Amino acid sequence: MAGSLSGQALVTGGGRGIGASIARELASAGMDVVVTGRTTEQVEAVAAETRGRALAGDVSREADVARWASEVGAVDLLVCNAGVEGPPEPFSEHSIAEWWHTFEVNVLGVYLCCRAFAPAMIERGRGRIVNVASGAAYLPSLRPGASTAYGSSKAAVHRFSELLAAELAPRGVFVFSISPGLVRTSMTEGSFPDDAPWTPPECAPRLVAALASGELDLLAGRYLHAEHDPPGSLRDRVDEIRELDLNAIRLRRQ
Repeated sequence: MAGSLSGQALVTGGGRGIGASIARELASAGMDVVVTGRTTEQVEAVAAETRGRALAGDVSREADVARWASEVGAVDLLVCNAGVEGPPEPFSEHSIAEWWHTFEVNVLGVYLCCRAFAPAMIERGRGRIVNVASGAAYLPSLRPGASTAYGSSKAAVHRFSELLAAELAPRGVFVFSISPGLVRTSMTEGSFPDDAPWTPPECAPRLVAALASGELDLLAGRYLHAEHDPPGSLRDRVDEIRELDLNAIRLRRQ
């Protein structure tokens, strides 16, 4: 997809892991990329690598997100990737603040970024937002110690994305919810065995780049898995997914 995209993208949590990989993919495809994150050295390193721009800050702080929007201006693509795993269980052994902090980063952070950058997209009548959810949004992890905060927060991210997509699509702004799959990162390393079903790290960046192109706008609001819904497959299944209401988290009664 090298050289096939244009415009400006902002990737939160872009200093390492999945966010950094997405930033690199978008830059190689031709976009000007702004990376944000809490660790200045990390976002500056990725920005230097992608010839982009680095902005330090915390997605859960309204002032930081507002500053980014003021400094960056309008973006064509917003990728809300920043997230934390949450405290390990049992939940009775950690503080209320620790548990709630997961929602502040994973949910409030997504909301604040959408609230800050979507208005300019609406005004121009075009733009795309990719919110990084998780397989935990529909399939709760029952492994020992799995955080109750993480899966709950990612379920909220997906539903928020679906509702926002329905509101903004008629105005030319398309919102997507994706799962990057189980990718080896500093957050997942050590939490899963070596023989776990790891997802190739290139899957999520390729899916985000395809969504940025606009070719999959009709799937706005759908739950898209980076490994199980590769762009080539989605291109062929757009009509089927919409007709049968697939890639959606629903309660079905028999």
